[in-house]
Amino acid sequence: MSEPTKDELLQKIADLEKQVATGRPKIAGALTFKISEKGAVSVYGLGRFPVTLYYEQWMRLLGTSDQLKEFLEESKSKLKLKEEGN
Repeated sequence: MSEPTKDELLQKIADLEKQVATGRPKIAGALTFKISEKGAVSVYGLGRFPVTLYYEQWMRLLGTSDQLKEFLEESKSKLKLKEEGN
């Protein structure tokens, strides 16, 4: 494996500085939370874009977690699932 170039190292430093400035380090598989300017809660790390809901919406969704889990299990054969290890 070759040593990184000066430009690659400088880019890595810039990326790390940007992560520190935003307060959201990019850790594979980690979920992070942020309060939006409008007072909603955004969850990062689920996909390409954040999931953003207001407090009442989160509470309503979380209140149905048992129903959601049951629905997902019942519908599993119809859902697109990632293969293990991906």
